[in-house]
Amino acid sequence: MDKSHRGSTLSNLIWRFLERFGAQLVTFVLSIVLARILDPELFGKVALITVFITILQVIADSGLGSALIQKKDADDLDFSSVFIFNLVFSVVAFTVMFFAAPVLDLIFDMGDIVWPVRVLSVVLILSGIKNVQIAHISRQMKFKLFFFSTLGGTIVSAAVGIMLALNGYGIWALVLQMVVNNGIDMIILWILSGFRPKIRFDFGRLKVLYSYGWKLLLSSLLDNIYNEFVKLFVGLKFAENSLAFYNQGAKVPEFIFSNFNSAMDGVLFPSLAKSQSDKDTVKRMARRSLKTGMYIMLPIMTGLAVCAGPLVSVFLTKKWLPAVIYMRLFCIAFAFYPIHTANLNVMKALGRSELVLVLELIKKGIGIALLIITLMISPVAVAASAVIDSVLCIFVNACPNKKNIDYGFLSQLRDIIPYVLLSAAMCGIVYLAGLIPVSDGIRLLIQIPVGIIVYIGLSEVLHIECYNYLKSAIKELFAHGKN
Repeated sequence: MDKSHRGSTLSNLIWRFLERFGAQLVTFVLSIVLARILDPELFGKVALITVFITILQVIADSGLGSALIQKKDADDLDFSSVFIFNLVFSVVAFTVMFFAAPVLDLIFDMGDIVWPVRVLSVVLILSGIKNVQIAHISRQMKFKLFFFSTLGGTIVSAAVGIMLALNGYGIWALVLQMVVNNGIDMIILWILSGFRPKIRFDFGRLKVLYSYGWKLLLSSLLDNIYNEFVKLFVGLKFAENSLAFYNQGAKVPEFIFSNFNSAMDGVLFPSLAKSQSDKDTVKRMARRSLKTGMYIMLPIMTGLAVCAGPLVSVFLTKKWLPAVIYMRLFCIAFAFYPIHTANLNVMKALGRSELVLVLELIKKGIGIALLIITLMISPVAVAASAVIDSVLCIFVNACPNKKNIDYGFLSQLRDIIPYVLLSAAMCGIVYLAGLIPVSDGIRLLIQIPVGIIVYIGLSEVLHIECYNYLKSAIKELFAHGKN
């Protein structure tokens, strides 16, 4: 990869990280404030509602956003055709949810959730409008725009959610916060992107894009249906509080992972797509992405798992302590996801969407088998199955890239072992620091700096390759910025 390409990719990646982690910081603070004000049962209700909203959002996109990024010669007619299709489907999906709301209220019997379902379904239309804008910005590699749109929506919606919660609006604080977030995000993207869809539709163009996108749609749909229905089954099988603790335990590690993964995925896929004809470049980029992702994600997730107890006690209060075990398990599960992201992006960029679908079917077969077994045990067992599933799926996702780019499972394993050992050493020291007999707040103030210092210190002393790469790349970027 030449220096200008690396500099551009790193610059975009930094903007994407700033966007995602800025939004994560605001969302994290918001979740803490709302968790302290609202009862766990309300979070359980909203979690059940969002199961259906999330699935319909995936269907509305239809994998066409990825198809627009991957297609070498996509033009305004392609984008306009996808925009019209997405908008029409989103309106239909909203209509279905609007009239299905009383049925859902009857099935789940959680009090009156008819209007919360209907209002939250507006998110479907907002997503339908902004999906093509997201694809257009990603294709143009203008990731700075996401920073402004995401932070704008997150900050305004956080203020709305907290204000409503403090004034006793209960579930509406959670519902309207989500709607406002999506609405502000969509408006800012529309203003800044510069792309305006035309009233033009070409079924032939849509068909070409759909031939690639439907496989990604089905793959994403399977993944989302599985993930959302796991929550649904936990809520139906066990007490409603179990779902609240399950979701709250997953929330922080999921926020960290999803924001980190969104940054890596959002930049890596377009970059790989631009280099799809040069497999050596694709391999170098994929390897760098995997190593960098694991170097950053492993210490964050494993450190969070060690500090989960005092973290929940201090920020969410002791009423949420049952969520600690879930948080620890999900931290371990999400720690390995940068491997999945790197491997799947290689296949998507090379146009192998059918391979992505086949792998998803295999992985969901494994996941369903684990779910059936663990649902008969406890919600904690269900969370533990996510760890087993994540580890097994490393092999599933990595194997095809041995043939695609000569970067298979064993090569990837060799690349990540130093970071696994480094994180394990850091966690051991953080755990020992946590044994000091002090309050939970002081314990956190000790453990977090100790973890950061130990990890960076060991990286410096041991000359960890990824650490040196990041240092030199950041210095190069700042030097380029000064010039």
